Amino acid sequence: MFIVEGNIGAGKSTFLTLLKAACPDFTVVQEPIHNWASERHGQSLLEEFYKKPSRWAFTIETFAILARSLDHVKHQKNSTVPAILERSIYSGHYCFAQNGLQEGYLNEIEWAVYSQWVEFILHQQCKAPRGFIYLRTSPEICHKRMHKRSRSGEELVSLSYLRNIHAQHEKFLITKEILDKKLHHVPVLVLDVDEDFHESNAAFEAHLAKTMSFIEANHKK
Repeated sequence: MFIVEGNIGAGKSTFLTLLKAACPDFTVVQEPIHNWASERHGQSLLEEFYKKPSRWAFTIETFAILARSLDHVKHQKNSTVPAILERSIYSGHYCFAQNGLQEGYLNEIEWAVYSQWVEFILHQQCKAPRGFIYLRTSPEICHKRMHKRSRSGEELVSLSYLRNIHAQHEKFLITKEILDKKLHHVPVLVLDVDEDFHESNAAFEAHLAKTMSFIEANHKK
């Protein structure tokens, strides 16, 4: 199992759609964002979080790690066909939840409860992936792409928030300074995707070649 990571607006969904078209034998699993972005009971949990993060951070982070862990456990069992997941329990914890703690969106009691879920899911239920594929994008480019795609609620996301999330991804995947020791050995493929690969076939082909080599080298280890 491999996991595609990156900031909001980095192009993860587009990348996976193109990857699936190029490699139809792969199992591609896109982020279950519908669980928290679609309206339930007359409201979108994601939009409510963007409006009032201190009220909704605990709810969305707990819900997100549960939804992502279900996909993770399901696909970690398949050792024959490469499974490529969009985002993960790891970025949910190390990037979004950690940022919520630092920004004061989560209080001490909420963090203690959430951390018990993390301990159980990350350390007892989920095996480490074969590799991470990091779509590295500047926060400014992510911000422009978000406004271009105009998803409901994303107009509330500030550039400063994207910069915070970018910084957390760097700590998670580049310097690995906030990473659990059991994940330090997991290889990371970094793809610089400031250039819009959706509109440049040459750019995508270059990313695809690197991705295929990375998966081939690490799938059966």
